[in-house]
Amino acid sequence: MKSAAIPVELLEARKEIDRIDRELVNLLADRFRQTHKVGILKAANSLQAVDAERETQKIAELRKLCESNNLNPDLVTELFTRIMLEVVNNHRQLAAPK
Repeated sequence: MKSAAIPVELLEARKEIDRIDRELVNLLADRFRQTHKVGILKAANSLQAVDAERETQKIAELRKLCESNNLNPDLVTELFTRIMLEVVNNHRQLAAPK
């Protein structure tokens, strides 16, 4: 598609999507900063990296939130399961002997 042929509305929509994508990445970075703090606290208190009960509760809350936002709950579950896996890996690294 040539730039001249792209409708202005499409360019504006893409610009907004790009803004949202940047915001999502910034929010994800904020989330990982907070989970890093949690990991330090867990390590300092000899707590397990995985909190299966919390993860289950969190996924259930997110799936319910999907209903009111017309989102695919399976997609959101997949995304957050991957995010939580990364958090657990980070927590395990924080707890590992140096």
